[in-house]
Amino acid sequence: MNVNVRIRYLKNLCTQVRRDILRMVNNANSGHPGGSLGCTEFFVALYQEIMHYDPKKFSMEGKKEDHFFLSNGHISPVYYSVLARSGFFSIKELSSFRKLNSRLQGHPSVHGNLPGIRISSGSLGQGMSVSIGAAISKKLSKDNNSLIYSLHGDGELNEGQIWESVLYAGSKGIDNYIATVDYNRQQIDGNTDEVLPLGNLKKKFESFDWKVLEELKGNNIQKVINILKTAKNKTGKGRPVIIILYTEMGYGVDFMVGNNVWHGKSPNEEELKKALLQLPETLGDFPKI
Repeated sequence: MNVNVRIRYLKNLCTQVRRDILRMVNNANSGHPGGSLGCTEFFVALYQEIMHYDPKKFSMEGKKEDHFFLSNGHISPVYYSVLARSGFFSIKELSSFRKLNSRLQGHPSVHGNLPGIRISSGSLGQGMSVSIGAAISKKLSKDNNSLIYSLHGDGELNEGQIWESVLYAGSKGIDNYIATVDYNRQQIDGNTDEVLPLGNLKKKFESFDWKVLEELKGNNIQKVINILKTAKNKTGKGRPVIIILYTEMGYGVDFMVGNNVWHGKSPNEEELKKALLQLPETLGDFPKI
């Protein structure tokens, strides 16, 4: 496919995923739209262009496949949307988000055996430990062509377990692992600089012997694809890789952008209508059940 045509498709997919997120959270009257909207390009790039996997043959072991672990599990709406639109399960199931007995709970869970989900997540700080364990497992099983990916919120870096993991991965040279920090500078209680300043993240990770990459335009699909490809090229060289991805919370909806109020607030019917007018239907909305 022509590169320009492919990028146009991916941009349309991002728009559609954002519609999914808003409709899911509104339908459930609960959820976390802000971070989900901000991370859309990351998920679309990762699942459409970067990772090696077969959605029709999903297994927990995932032999000879790349694995992804979502550490900040509260942004499950974007995760579920991209999994469905990448072929892991029916798009129709998105309408069951946060419903009783649904496989699509507010935080991803392995309880429902939902294809694409390998860990229950949402207790912040744990995802990097899990990812390192998976990366070590890949090495022990001689699955040397597969990579482990993870995503973390910048507010999540307040958790001490993250820094224990950072220390371990750097000192042990876990070089089949790419972590990404969604650096939107917002968390549930406010701006990250006001809650607990993170300082110079690049220097911090470098001091733990990680290879650090930064992308200032984390809501540009081509830029995100490029930085993920660069990260892949940096693996296998004795150091874990981390991407500091600068995004905007609530990206795509003017009254949500950069506003931590939308970290965990559901849009009402009027707000949903206003938001969807800014995001034209591109690949087809999921039907309500």
